[in-house]
Formats: sequence, C-alpha cells, structure tokens
Amino acid sequence: MFHDVRGQGPALVLLHGWAMHSGLFAPLVDALSGEFELHLVDLPGHGRSREAGVPLSLDAAVDAVAARVPDRALWLGWSLGGLVALQAAATRPSRVRGLVMLAANPRFVRSEDWPAGMDPSVFRGFASELGRDYRATIDRFLMLEAQGSDHVREEIRLLRDEVFAHGEPRANVLCDGLALLEDTDLRGALPALAMPSLWLAGRRDRLVSPEAMQAAGALAPGARFHEVARAGHAPFLTHAGEVADALRAFAADCPP
Repeated sequence: MFHDVRGQGPALVLLHGWAMHSGLFAPLVDALSGEFELHLVDLPGHGRSREAGVPLSLDAAVDAVAARVPDRALWLGWSLGGLVALQAAATRPSRVRGLVMLAANPRFVRSEDWPAGMDPSVFRGFASELGRDYRATIDRFLMLEAQGSDHVREEIRLLRDEVFAHGEPRANVLCDGLALLEDTDLRGALPALAMPSLWLAGRRDRLVSPEAMQAAGALAPGARFHEVARAGHAPFLTHAGEVADALRAFAADCPP
C-alpha cells in the first residue's frame, strides 16, 4: 500500500475517492502541510497501490491504512474514501481522533428511508459500461463529479490530468468500488461514534447531496456541518482555502 507523509503537526489521514489516488489532494497538502502531518494513502487497487494485493473491501482497507498511520489521527475521507474513514471510526474508535466526511455519506444510494441518495442505477450503469469503454466511463464519472462547480472546466481538467497519473486502476477493482458505493449502509454506526465529526459538503454536488450529508451528521453525536456554497463534489480542488479553514477549526476543537 502506498503511503506518503508530508508536513508536521497533528496527524491527518487523507483518503481519496473512486478511481483516483492521493495525489489529487495536492491543494490541501499545500494549504495544510505547515500545520499538520499529512498521511497520503492510495486505496487498494488505485494509484500507486495498484499492485498492493489488498482487496478493496472496507475492513481490508481499514486494516491496511491503520497499520501505516499513527494512533489518534484525524481521518478524512472524500467520496468512497469516506466509507473507509467512517468504518475506521466505527470499528477502531481509539485510533481515530476525529472524523471528516468530505462529500461523503454513510449510504450513497436512495432508498425509502433515505430519499436524498443517488439512484442506484447510476452505479450499476457505470459498472456495466466499464467493460465496454473503460476510459470513456471514467471520464463520464469525472464530468459528473465536476458538475455544479463554479469552476467546472478547470475542475474537469484537473481531474482528467490526475486520474491516470500513476497508472490505470484495474476494471475489477473499480467494479468493487462501485459495489461498495451501491451496497454499503453505515448509518447504524453513527449514533455510537465516539469522536467528533465534520460533514463537509459542496452545495452544488450532483453525487452526494448536502441535504443527505446534513441528515447523516444529525445522527452522530458531536457532529458539525459545513457547506461550501459554490462547490461541487470536489470542493478541495476549487475552494481549498475554505476547506482548509474548516479543517483547522474542527481540529482545534477535537480532543487530543
């Protein structure tokens, strides 16, 4: 598993989203490396962990990350990475000082009791298309991530430049990731979370609605919600300063 450490200060683990890698967090690294020890991890099968031999399941990913990062770190998960961070918070509470869900939810798809989720057919559609046109399918997902952003063209360019910067994730790994996004439901873990949490949303996100994130945060004790008004699914790319400020304020209030 690829793991890189930048900066100095309290430990902050950064977990990326589907089809991506930790290099995408460069704007946050630039903003925060003077104040935090940033732990950049490529999830199993992604980026520089492409040949790690670790399955892309929540428990396996949490085990692999926890073996490499310090105790009492803040864990931040963007999109798919949010499921890994939340699983760590739920199953290893002594290891997680604070949880940051960045454009992420405990359940990504819609159901009768979760109406603000995405239509599950979206994830099934991406999975079926991967085998027919791998690159076009990923590009369509990137465009969906950037929709709604004030800087949509810049964001699409950044995502396209980075997505294959460290190699192509395997199609079977991407299918496993889509299955996690479609099938995982960690809402039941929220009321018992033992640490503070920050739910950081983009107001114009087309993949994870801010309303759903606010509803999820309301289930967790000690939670706070922050919305980046003019951002889409990747607010750290286009509004890194605001995201960094929200993280600083949250970290300052987390117990050591």
